[in-house]
Amino acid sequence: MSEPETRNTRLSRLDALPFTREHRKLLVGSGMGWALDAMDVGLISFVLAQLAVTWSLTGTELSWIASSGFIGMAIGASLGGLLADRFGRRQVFAVTLLIFGVATGASALAWSVGALIALRFVVGLGLGAELPVASTLVSEFAPPRIRGRVIVLLEAFWAVGWTLAAIIGFVVVPASAEGWRWALAIGAVPALYAAVVRFGLPESVRFLESRGRIAEAETTVQRFERSAGVSAPEHPVAVENLPAVPRVSAGRQVTALWAAPHRVQTAALWLVWFCVNFAYYGAFVWLPTILVASGFSLVRSFGYTLIITLAQLPGYLVAAWLVEKWGRNKTLAVFLTGSAVSAVLFGLAGAEWQVIGAGMLLSFFNLGAWGALYAVTPELYPTALRGTGSGWAAGVGRIASILAPLAVPLLTGMGGNVLLFSVFAVFFLVAAGAALALADKRGTSLDDVLPPELARV
Repeated sequence: MSEPETRNTRLSRLDALPFTREHRKLLVGSGMGWALDAMDVGLISFVLAQLAVTWSLTGTELSWIASSGFIGMAIGASLGGLLADRFGRRQVFAVTLLIFGVATGASALAWSVGALIALRFVVGLGLGAELPVASTLVSEFAPPRIRGRVIVLLEAFWAVGWTLAAIIGFVVVPASAEGWRWALAIGAVPALYAAVVRFGLPESVRFLESRGRIAEAETTVQRFERSAGVSAPEHPVAVENLPAVPRVSAGRQVTALWAAPHRVQTAALWLVWFCVNFAYYGAFVWLPTILVASGFSLVRSFGYTLIITLAQLPGYLVAAWLVEKWGRNKTLAVFLTGSAVSAVLFGLAGAEWQVIGAGMLLSFFNLGAWGALYAVTPELYPTALRGTGSGWAAGVGRIASILAPLAVPLLTGMGGNVLLFSVFAVFFLVAAGAALALADKRGTSLDDVLPPELARV
């Protein structure tokens, strides 16, 4: 293919565009779904703190309420990625929003611990599938030179949602004995937003081309070109190294992640996801309850959690700048190391100012690390495996998020907050080491070559 023709491929035309109004619409549209997800996850931490008082639940019962959602997230993330590679990113994104939105609203009507556990599992199915699918969709549209920054900004919507959860938790939950029900009812908003996502966002051009849906791919590229004030070429051509993806089994999709070109990256990526999930969800889902157990009142612990949560946003913003300056893997490793130090400081904190200061540092570094992790994950795989690779990495991470809430009562019983947060620090450090093994693909076009494992049918 000659040089002029290469520039006329749909993917090269898309990659050459600046950040346009259409990119912004995609980012904000996906980000709003992301924020609503975070609001749901954040709300459960406040719900647990109130249920511990109003329902007189044991630590084990509270752990299962939290972990049931993460069990659903583990399954949802794995299935969501596979479905996104088979049926499209946008379709799966909309369906998952609908599932977890309806289930969250139903959770507000839970009449027993068992019912709440079952409903939280369904919530997790939708939530777990949505996050890797959304990051995959946005990464496939973002201009290569700022792709990492765009994905970190997408992840920053998590801070918006978690802040909303903290505000609801601070204002709504303590207002009455049934405040937790009203909080979960508010979490049903994603069910309404699903329709907006389904009809308002574009499908991935890379996915459309891989399925031979050329007319739709061309229409989408021209939509973004018009937004940038660029005219479509007179004779557009499709990229030659992206043959149509055959229909293969889910097992073959997952097996391809461990083929020679991806084996080391998959191993390192899964280790990072596992360790980060364990430390993050172990700390933040239990944070209000940990503060109450440390002697703070329910209202004061919610207020402190809100203050600590606000430190997430600057963490994302700094990470968004550094992923394009330092690279994905170095930024991720630095923020994970900072998370480890912050976890130790939080475990040792005694005075109120120490709790708030160490908590804000932990929030800053940990959420900045999440931004970098979501930026690097979809870049490691070609189009045919991108959803599967992102989804299974998240799914493996969710296994840790299942274990973490169950481990917190045991660790605090053995050594209090000092032991608990020291364990979290170790997990952060292991993740930091594994992060350095991840490839840094900043500024490069996403890999669209069909893996040999999928070409053999």
